[in-house]
Amino acid sequence: MNRKGISLMLILLMAASMIFAQGGQDSDTIKFGGVWPLGDITGEQASKAAQVAVDEINANGGLLGKQVELIVIDSEFNPEKGAAAIERLATIDKVDFFVGVVSSGVHLGQIPTLKTYKKITMITGAASHLAEEAIGADQEWYFHLHPWDYNQGASYVEGWNAIAEKYSEISIGRWFLAYEEGAFGSASFEATKALFSDMEIDGEPFLSAAAGGGDYSAVLQRAKAYDPDVFIWAGYDADALPLLEQSKAIDFDPALFVGAPPGWPADFGESKLAEDVTLYGLWAPSLNEISEVSAKFYNGFIAKTGTEPATYFAPLGYAAIQIIAQAVEEAGTMDQDAIIAELKKIQYESPTGEVISFGPSNIISNQGIRNQKILQWQNGVQQVIWPFEQATSEPKYPFTPWSQR
Repeated sequence: MNRKGISLMLILLMAASMIFAQGGQDSDTIKFGGVWPLGDITGEQASKAAQVAVDEINANGGLLGKQVELIVIDSEFNPEKGAAAIERLATIDKVDFFVGVVSSGVHLGQIPTLKTYKKITMITGAASHLAEEAIGADQEWYFHLHPWDYNQGASYVEGWNAIAEKYSEISIGRWFLAYEEGAFGSASFEATKALFSDMEIDGEPFLSAAAGGGDYSAVLQRAKAYDPDVFIWAGYDADALPLLEQSKAIDFDPALFVGAPPGWPADFGESKLAEDVTLYGLWAPSLNEISEVSAKFYNGFIAKTGTEPATYFAPLGYAAIQIIAQAVEEAGTMDQDAIIAELKKIQYESPTGEVISFGPSNIISNQGIRNQKILQWQNGVQQVIWPFEQATSEPKYPFTPWSQR
């Protein structure tokens, strides 16, 4: 090979080395890789809300002068597909950041792959402490927005005690928890028993409609016989209406009927079955009355999608993008360590009505939201009944008997 040929080869090798060092990324685009269950309203709306955030960022000039792109893959509530999605986003699409997740079971399947790539990751769901244990300590690239199950439990204890103290007619001494038999439901039951240990608690699992089930007759009959002050079910949105229909069929109407799915069907509030149902959540459209940030998110989502956000995973999907974008702008660079340093300092005024910052939880270093809200369906609208400083309505009690509807 002559001198000219050797020089050409060296130039090609240097170019290849630079591409490898950049991970093959398109230098004109900053990429977010999202993984949600798109067949479920939680994942469908979270992914759409994340796109709303991306569109807002691009409309304002992008990030660091670059356009932002969101690539979404459907996990189908399947841990193997959720892990394969992370692998593809890292190696084929070469994203800069990971966002997403609803189910703890899917997230548990993803964690080994996430640990392989160690990209900045903003998780919108996965409440189970088992996921926190699987991530482990000292994973500075990992940020968890959604409260862990023990954070949620602590909120419930605080909230229900406050409600019972303020409204003396409300009794909360005897509980029954019907829970889906996966990681989410089982962890919810164990956490409930631990947190409400000074109360009477019983429970029984069911196979969620999201996993091919949908017959709740056995667990509802068991709950009716137990005669609880508070009946709670922890499953998915697919369980909401059939579980209420079957409760009505056996005339099971406890004084407090509480649902604790990650999201609700979009048209749930339009059903007469929904009235008086209490729920846990991080956001509701009624917050628009007291939060300008919530109203801005809500109106932007409707303008983009033509539908109303019906699950708090929508504002979490929006927030996941906006928080990372804010940290990138503050860092002024795509250097991962610099962005992580900014994320640790961030104070993000979110659509959920609270300022999000990150700090240590039981194991991880970067936990975001810690408190849930207690809400109730009233006249087709989710109203906040606790915390009182964010309340949009008084609690309606007791649950109206089926015979009087």
